Amino acid sequence: MKAQTLFDASTHPNSKNWYIIDDVVMGGRSSGEFGMTKEGYAKFSGTVSLENNGGFSSVRYTLETQKVTPENKVRIHLKGDGSNYQFRVRHQRGSYYSYITKFETNGNWQTLEFQLKDLYPTFRGRRLDLPNFDHQKIEEITFLIGNKVPQKFELTISRIELLD
Repeated sequence: MKAQTLFDASTHPNSKNWYIIDDVVMGGRSSGEFGMTKEGYAKFSGTVSLENNGGFSSVRYTLETQKVTPENKVRIHLKGDGSNYQFRVRHQRGSYYSYITKFETNGNWQTLEFQLKDLYPTFRGRRLDLPNFDHQKIEEITFLIGNKVPQKFELTISRIELLD
């Protein structure tokens, strides 16, 4: 299985092309941050608040257009805080919806793999009546936390790869 690196914190230790989208876009009060740690990892952290109908924080990574098939897998090496998160991709940056899957973290370093064809389409938390991922490219990756509870969070990312 051939792996293509989409992001590696150890070889590209900067936060370029990563940006935070919180529920503040809808009046909420959640607050996320993204940056590089002194140990050479990327860190997405902050607080999720339910005030003002809020409840989520996310970080998006825009990439050069990557040619894919629905059979490709994404492999991520990360360390979470025991919370549940969503992994999302967009086949086109301007698309109003994302393809998602949910994952649990356990407080330790984990290597997770997701097959693109298993990701399902959602918009604003609602599943859409469209097929699962069936495109030939991806242009954006997102990590989102929104567990319907107020909480502090921390997700550390080492590497993201695309597997043939």
